[in-house]
Amino acid sequence: MPRYKLTIEYDGTAFHGWQRQAGLPTVQEEVEQAIEKLSGQHAHVQCSGRTDAGVHAYGQVAHVDLTQSYPCFALRNALNFFLRHKKVVIKNVEEVDASFNARFSSQSRHYLYKIFNCETPSALEEYRAWHIIKPLDIEAMRQGARYLIGTHDFTTFRASACQSHSPIKTLDKIDIEKSGEFIYLSFKSRSFLHNQVRIMVGTLKLVGAGKWTPQHVKEALEAKDRKAGGPTAPPYGLYFVGVTYDKTLNNTKEEE
Repeated sequence: MPRYKLTIEYDGTAFHGWQRQAGLPTVQEEVEQAIEKLSGQHAHVQCSGRTDAGVHAYGQVAHVDLTQSYPCFALRNALNFFLRHKKVVIKNVEEVDASFNARFSSQSRHYLYKIFNCETPSALEEYRAWHIIKPLDIEAMRQGARYLIGTHDFTTFRASACQSHSPIKTLDKIDIEKSGEFIYLSFKSRSFLHNQVRIMVGTLKLVGAGKWTPQHVKEALEAKDRKAGGPTAPPYGLYFVGVTYDKTLNNTKEEE
């Protein structure tokens, strides 16, 4: 039974997240329905990391086992045919070894958060970025972000509904860059807690707005209490950028 690795881009605006939910539109459901229309198979598609309602993806990764073998380019094109008008696109398909797992084989996950920092709203960026009117001090935000890098107890930046067994995570990177009216916050970690990125963004926004000092981020982290942190940033500014896998695993099969 061949296993395929799918790289998926989607606009999360109309979806209630990745994971299939009865009676609600989800990305997983759309992809699985496209596979069923193509193959007649009720296949389960497992992703590298679930996204919440309204969150977008440039490079979500998933894998699926199919009973029939397909050329990768043909599988990609056929699935995109059935996904047309759904705001979901299969960017790439690779046949991989059965040991590959989109979730458990990952080494790191990458997220991007977009802030539109301008006095006026944008007709084109609605539901694509968090609109903040007051100018933000990105240097102060960078100073505050430094306290979050490394291995910590991130209870302060964890949603109450988080199902992770431990609040201990290692945040490898936070980059904050400004380009024109946009501020881009990039995050890299092996794994994240539920809403961790959005709560960190909401907290750093307080620093950028001058309501908190960078030192307040350190104090919030050390409090290990969700009430000590900032607000949860809106989902529509968040993008799942991609996943890093160990290349030495050599899980990708060459097409003949």
